[in-house]
Amino acid sequence: SDSLHIAILAAILAVIIYWLIRDSHRVRNLSGKHVFITGCDTGLGNSLAKWLDKRGFCVIAACATEKGGQELRSCSSLSLKTVKLNLADSNSIARAVVFVTKETAGKGLFGLVSNAEGTAPVAPTDWLRVEDFHSVLDVSLLGLIEITLKLLPLLKKAEGRVVNLINAKGLMAFVGGGYSLSKWGMEAFSDTLRIEMQHFGVKVSIVEHGFFKAAEVNSDDIEKYLLRLWNRLTPEIRDSYGEKYFVEYIKAQRSSVKRLCDSDVSKVIKCIEHALIAKYPRTRYGAGWDAKFFWLFLSYAPSCLSDMLLCMTFPAPAASGKSVPGVLINI
Repeated sequence: SDSLHIAILAAILAVIIYWLIRDSHRVRNLSGKHVFITGCDTGLGNSLAKWLDKRGFCVIAACATEKGGQELRSCSSLSLKTVKLNLADSNSIARAVVFVTKETAGKGLFGLVSNAEGTAPVAPTDWLRVEDFHSVLDVSLLGLIEITLKLLPLLKKAEGRVVNLINAKGLMAFVGGGYSLSKWGMEAFSDTLRIEMQHFGVKVSIVEHGFFKAAEVNSDDIEKYLLRLWNRLTPEIRDSYGEKYFVEYIKAQRSSVKRLCDSDVSKVIKCIEHALIAKYPRTRYGAGWDAKFFWLFLSYAPSCLSDMLLCMTFPAPAASGKSVPGVLINI
């Protein structure tokens, strides 16, 4: 019995040591390898482009505006290139692919990091219209899929890497809108792509990150959008929720942004860097305490438990007959 326990512990230890050694292997000669990053005007994509530029990669940064591209080039090396990209526009995607093809000059694309997100109206489902879903899905999901498909020939040529950044909040659907839909879709697309592309030497990783201040999470913008949605509701729907619900719902959103935001964006960048330079990149990375513990826990918890926690967080509509707002809002 004792010898069996020792053998099991030794086997577990051997597996851990093997994994650590395997995880530490790195790709050599990073110089000259091209990495294309979306969403680089500000925030996480901007910081990542600068980081990888300093590491010696030939960075091609996609920005939504000319101003964003100019500002990024002004504080980077001459090897960093920028291209204007609107992921909701197929013509813009096609032009960006032509630009990347010319820049890589027959070498292929070593890395594709998808970071851009569409406008994310987060509100009760019956406050929304179908165009509100399109504003997110057309960029965060369909745009990501389209540009990935068009760059696959270059990625296969270089036996490169695809790294998709997904907010861990998408692991748990608890508010209406296309945000969680886009994240779940990205998870499914990434998993399918990883299985299929392994035959061509292309590796696909998912970085599930929490809220970071560099991600430009702005509670004022969220509140302005909620107010616009509230003002366009029919009197019937507005009365079913009540003015008090609207006030408490804004408080809940503000509290979640404030409590979950992390100031250390390097946690995400280091995960992306590992996915790009590790000889054996991981399938999934968790960046940020809320990604590793809070959202992941909720996604695996029994529905009765997660539903209870979320009901405690958000207020109840007036029509439900419950007058008590979410009790976790003011904790």
